[in-house]
Amino acid sequence: MKISRVFAIISFFLTLLLSVSWATANNSSHEGFLECLESHSEPSNPISAVLYTPEHSSYSDVLQFYIRNLRFNESTTRKPQLILTALQVSHIQAAIVCSKIHGLQMKIRSGGHDYEGVSYVSDVPFFILDMFNFRSINVSIEIETAWVQVGAILGEVYYRIAEKSNVHGFPAGVCPTVGVGGLFSGGGYGTMIRKYGLSVDNIIDAQIIDVNGRILDRASMGEDLFWAITGGGGSSYGVVLAYKIKLVRVPSTVTVFRVYRTYEQNLTNIVYSYQQVADKLPEEIFVRMTLDVVNSSVRTGEKTNRATFLTLFLGDSKNLLSLMNETFPDLGLKQSDCTEMSWIESVLFWNNFPARTPLIFLLSRVPQVLTHLKRKSDYLKNPIPKQGLEFIFKRMIELESVNLTFNPYGGRMAEIPPSEKPFPHRAGNLAKLQYATNWNENGVEAAEKYINLTRKLYAYMTPFVSKLPREAFLNYRDLDLGINHNGRNSYLEGAVYGIKYFKENFNRLVKIKTKVDPQNFFRNEQSIPVFPYQK
Repeated sequence: MKISRVFAIISFFLTLLLSVSWATANNSSHEGFLECLESHSEPSNPISAVLYTPEHSSYSDVLQFYIRNLRFNESTTRKPQLILTALQVSHIQAAIVCSKIHGLQMKIRSGGHDYEGVSYVSDVPFFILDMFNFRSINVSIEIETAWVQVGAILGEVYYRIAEKSNVHGFPAGVCPTVGVGGLFSGGGYGTMIRKYGLSVDNIIDAQIIDVNGRILDRASMGEDLFWAITGGGGSSYGVVLAYKIKLVRVPSTVTVFRVYRTYEQNLTNIVYSYQQVADKLPEEIFVRMTLDVVNSSVRTGEKTNRATFLTLFLGDSKNLLSLMNETFPDLGLKQSDCTEMSWIESVLFWNNFPARTPLIFLLSRVPQVLTHLKRKSDYLKNPIPKQGLEFIFKRMIELESVNLTFNPYGGRMAEIPPSEKPFPHRAGNLAKLQYATNWNENGVEAAEKYINLTRKLYAYMTPFVSKLPREAFLNYRDLDLGINHNGRNSYLEGAVYGIKYFKENFNRLVKIKTKVDPQNFFRNEQSIPVFPYQK
């Protein structure tokens, strides 16, 4: 009895000693990292003014302002040791140097819309390099280009273009608060993809800080690295500072509509017909279809399936109505469903802003909705048969909370070779699918419940989507596809998700990564790995 008690006391003090030693070492490393940043910053641009440690009164506000998924704003979420809201290039260069010296992982955040929080969450000690201060936008209408820094949001990009021209736009995302850095580096799609392709198909230059702190443009970085950071995930290769985009022409008048059809309104036939035509319509038409579950207006107390058809047409309502009634008569579109407006106004419409909302609302960095969420993606190669649609409708009624969105391809997307950019999902795809679940309850238990609901619908869709690999879209980050622990098996772990995102382009991305960042400094849970054996 006495001996066991002695061992218990010894064990307690050893644990206490180890805890104190770890805390002391951790604090020493933290202080050393801060000192390193100070010593490597320029006296004319002191870095201390943009450093936020947990002791700083504004730390929580700075951390939370760009968290766009409340799943990662829980008390149990691991927090960064430091947030660096860089104002100068020298601040970024100092962060790279000191992160390498002290072994602290760097997470790079522009707009915070990464679906899995990869830009601001980690399971290892880390700090955030926050890029929101790098937000300048310089539009040159005369040559139809613009330089856009990665901390800008899409609403700002669209607004600044519209300030100078009502016949120019840019093919990028629908949500105005999405940051340029993550969207562009992962591909970037929006309502004009069938006319002009992805965002990366319209990027003509870039600036990046590499692992050695050098500032490179397209000419100095070379075509391989430029290719990699336009669709392969910029944060695997360096800190991207800005992209030069090629503006596209839009008509002074575009037409939009949003119409709803429920199961009781012949929904199965309508959805089946949609799949036959959505990717074959003229490239000026983009018709997004979202399936969800709502209360039935026919059967009291019951649920029913609904489809929302949301459309942008680069033209007037007369031509749109004629085209839709000729090619997709099952929808039953009417003139009263259609609204003409400018392209920039259509951005507001697509985000459910009320009619006549001032354009200046596009400059707001506060999301309209902030919630907990889970997203997944798929690619549809062939139409789902009617029997399959009935099966999916029934399963969605059971799950109730999960939406399924069809984003049609075809047009320009089918013309660009799959090797042109790291994004490989081109010809042969009818639509890109998104599974979306939102919830308001806090806590791990609620998250597991709704994430599992999303996974169930994803599993039910298995017979109807791409196979070998089951393809996925990088901008719809999904850690279910695999996580890289960045150890000895990094390449094998990376291939699990990398082939789904990039298909045959994956090994080219790895080759470029191995050349420009051989020590795998720029890494995260789904970054591009290096080859395991380097000559």
